[in-house]
Amino acid sequence: MPAACPLSTHHLAQLASDIKQWGQELGFAAIGITDTDLRAEEPALAAWLAADYHGDMHYMAQHGMMRARPQELHPGCLRVISARMDYLPTNARFTRQLNDPTHGYISRYAGGRDYHKLLRQRLKKLGDKIAQVLSTYSEFSPDYRPFVDSAPILERPLAQKAGLGWTGKHSLLLNEHAGSWFFLGELLINLPLPVDAPNQQDCGACTACITSCPTAAIVAPYTVDARRCISYLTIELDGPIPLEFRPLIGNRIYGCDDCQLVCPHNRDAPLGQEPDFQTREVWQDSQLLSLFAWDEAQFLSRTAGSPIRRIGHRRWLRNLSVALGNAPSSPDIIAALKAKLIEFADDAMLTDHLTWALTRQQAPADHARRKTARLIRIIEKGLSRDA
Repeated sequence: MPAACPLSTHHLAQLASDIKQWGQELGFAAIGITDTDLRAEEPALAAWLAADYHGDMHYMAQHGMMRARPQELHPGCLRVISARMDYLPTNARFTRQLNDPTHGYISRYAGGRDYHKLLRQRLKKLGDKIAQVLSTYSEFSPDYRPFVDSAPILERPLAQKAGLGWTGKHSLLLNEHAGSWFFLGELLINLPLPVDAPNQQDCGACTACITSCPTAAIVAPYTVDARRCISYLTIELDGPIPLEFRPLIGNRIYGCDDCQLVCPHNRDAPLGQEPDFQTREVWQDSQLLSLFAWDEAQFLSRTAGSPIRRIGHRRWLRNLSVALGNAPSSPDIIAALKAKLIEFADDAMLTDHLTWALTRQQAPADHARRKTARLIRIIEKGLSRDA
């Protein structure tokens, strides 16, 4: 049985205040503290899983309700220290990439270093700092464990309970002053720290995120069917992208930010201060044909340390094939698709997407040829009559 914490209420309050200061020194924009009680979230989680909205993300259902029970994930945990780190890059170039169908759009969170390791390291440093300071005036040794989007835990409800924001209708966490361009992480700890007041704000009557979703993935306020979400389709889905969604994906080759781009709370969102989250030089030129030309070695080299690397070269080409199929017809694109069809003739999934893209690319030319042929026939028929 874990030892009871001997710290007084006064010491715990001071420690909570210090933790928030230390968090900011480590680069976090905000720190909040909450208890582990997420019982109110369990019915919604169960209903979401029952509806199969998690698609092929089987890990979402694998641990049952543990996702809503942090104390089961880390036994002895009494509090969750929830942390927010802003990531919006200074050179985001949203409009330029989305509006140019010959360029690939990459979700803004993925342009720099993979956030998982960085946030986890910072959270561990925060836990180490707590333990170090406690050791100077107490024999109590805190037991803590950091988590960053890689374990069965409902991070957004915890962050809302910790006062960091509220859950928007797109299911992302929103903050009145910071919008939604931030990462979340948690430090589970066995200290009975005072908790912060939950955030009680909401989106009001706004439905901008719902109406702007290209694939209608937000099936109801606060409910996302991942099977329709472009982020899921281009990142999480391992197999073929369903035909009905391919034209709707446009030039989004890794993730989608549409629901965030239209959110009014993101108009004045702060820029991220972490250098590792700035968009890398390799993504400044995002021409589809240039990215499509990468072989596997180039893909692995140029995505080293990036979250994009996790999808692998095969899914990378799958996503680019869809974007090329949606691009304006071009002889260069047609030639590139034909070359890849020969190269990956033994890969059924890639062959499917490459063939689909090639058919789309050739359709305008075929239509033009058919139209020209019809005109020639009409003219010839008219000439024969005149004769």
